[in-house]
Amino acid sequence: MQTDVARSGAKLRAWPYWLSMTFVPLVVLALWKGGLFILLIPFYGWVLMPLLDLILGKNLQNPDPETPLSRLFWFRLLTWLWFPIEVLLLYGAIWTLTHLPGYSTPETLGIMFGIGVTTGTVGIVYAHELFHKPNRFEAILGDLLMALVLYGHFRTEHLLVHHPYVGTPRDTVTARYNEGFLHSFGRILWQGPRSAWRAEKALLARRGLPAFHRRNPIWRYLVLALLFLSLAFALGGPVGICLFIFQAFVAVWQLELTNYVEHYGLTRKYLGEGRYEPVQAHHSWDSAHRVSGLLLINLQRHADHHLHPMRRYPLLQIYDPQRVPQLPTGYPPLTAMAMIPPLWRRIFNPKVRAWRRKYYPEITDWTPYKTWEYPAPRGAG
Repeated sequence: MQTDVARSGAKLRAWPYWLSMTFVPLVVLALWKGGLFILLIPFYGWVLMPLLDLILGKNLQNPDPETPLSRLFWFRLLTWLWFPIEVLLLYGAIWTLTHLPGYSTPETLGIMFGIGVTTGTVGIVYAHELFHKPNRFEAILGDLLMALVLYGHFRTEHLLVHHPYVGTPRDTVTARYNEGFLHSFGRILWQGPRSAWRAEKALLARRGLPAFHRRNPIWRYLVLALLFLSLAFALGGPVGICLFIFQAFVAVWQLELTNYVEHYGLTRKYLGEGRYEPVQAHHSWDSAHRVSGLLLINLQRHADHHLHPMRRYPLLQIYDPQRVPQLPTGYPPLTAMAMIPPLWRRIFNPKVRAWRRKYYPEITDWTPYKTWEYPAPRGAG
């Protein structure tokens, strides 16, 4: 797969990725001032970032993917520091909102909504980067960040299901062609935990262990979630728990909006007898928009992530746009568009049909792919 720019032309600079830390003063300002200052958090992520993308355009440079780990310390440090920061922001807000007077109900909900935007936009994205790595310390940080949004099973679902089975009926988060986001979201919330349990059960069975064995990480996810809920109760009582759950829902809603955009309508070719073609770069929508790429630590370079899941975020590559389907903007405007299904279908269904004609001209009947009539991949659990 060819890339757009010579790798030698791309210099690695960590400081631009620290852009995500600017969410911290916005949360503090919302707690301190209240009122319209609360709106700065969603405005920053959903309006200002897309405007800067429009002004500053795309980043088509590719760093050397063989860059040694020793040169990535400041990139990694960014993801390590976020967990204690998120804990302070989240629980500091819960204590403040439940102990100090002066916050109206709309202000309280608005602040926690903004914190959910932050824990989703930054926390979950960083968790995704961390739990993809073999380092035990980073994996634990990833689990802790996902527990802060009560979505620990996502690690299992993502690593054991989404990556090996993306674009097939086994993958819960691949959005079906013509499927609206709200339907997709409800389906994922219902199917995701059960899918993760099935995956861990199958993995343990291959090791000769029962599903309820203590090595099943689902127990760890549940214990961490209970610990964080208990801390919310200790600081804010029943209201504290409700506020914690509310921000978690907002964060997960943002996560699944992103999943919806990343793979909408893209399927892998069925080869018969429960076999599908290998994952290729054209099974993900890609984006090279500069500012949202910094904010989301290159999550939008999604095709390369699926080809090289262990590759660290500053080294992810952009591919030739003639070979990989491209998104018209960065993620933030598209996740907003996904909330309006008629508009989404009007824009993206023609793109999916063009993708089919380009990559699979030999397939004349797409009905089994649209209705997921083909079986789950062989050995998928």
